[in-house]
Amino acid sequence: MAEDLRAVEGSRLADGVRAYLIIAWMWVRSTMAYRASFIMLTIGQFLGSGLDFAAIMLMFAHTPHLGGFSLGEVAFLYGTSGVALGLADLLIGNTDKLGQRVRDGSFDTLLVRPVPVFAQVAADRFALRRVGRISQTAVVLGWSFTVIEVDWTVGRVLMVPLMILSGTAIFGSLFVLGAAFQFWASDAAEVQNAFIYGGNTLTQFPPTVFAKDLVRGATFLVPLAFVNWMPALYILGRPDPLALPRLMDFASPVAAALSCAVAALAWRAGLRGYRSTGS
Repeated sequence: MAEDLRAVEGSRLADGVRAYLIIAWMWVRSTMAYRASFIMLTIGQFLGSGLDFAAIMLMFAHTPHLGGFSLGEVAFLYGTSGVALGLADLLIGNTDKLGQRVRDGSFDTLLVRPVPVFAQVAADRFALRRVGRISQTAVVLGWSFTVIEVDWTVGRVLMVPLMILSGTAIFGSLFVLGAAFQFWASDAAEVQNAFIYGGNTLTQFPPTVFAKDLVRGATFLVPLAFVNWMPALYILGRPDPLALPRLMDFASPVAAALSCAVAALAWRAGLRGYRSTGS
């Protein structure tokens, strides 16, 4: 029985991934029909995202360190957080439009299609132009590698892709949690954005510039600290401002897995409790 259940779940997952890829590819083909527009929008995303780092550079024009971190170290935080958010936004960022679908009744049409609902919501209007944000933050991240002073052991090298993948999963779980919340509060997209994009802004800066209560909240309530703060402390050889056990620096994959599990439960609860628009 257990093996049969696992087989069914595996089949559903495979169907969901296949459906997601098909829908996303459809939107990519649609986007490529207007290549000049796509190029301009992508460049706009690149430049618009770059303004955030320009503001950080202006800060360092007046001080050599921020919270004890150099410009290169802050660029490392900025890049890892930005790439993680960019990937999550590219893959499932359109889930924040769920509230609008609930309000206008178009979500009901997704329920009658022979395709997993989450795959439809996540891949709907797949925006390839968002690679502009990813590219810009990746450039900053690459530059940070050339200026930070780090003893690049095998563990530290492997930690970089691991923290980006974990950060992507954490931001992705916040997107899904926000979407699930919109089943009950259909106008809650801005609340979702406050945690996601506000969290990205938070993790672009060193934890040492914030009050310890805020850092505790970002560690134990909303696991933003595991996007990059905790693993970055290990990579950069920095002490933990909360004096937590050193093992916490390696807990990003665990935090990501727990976040995804909670998000999946919230999504299922929201979907099962959905009762249409009532119109």
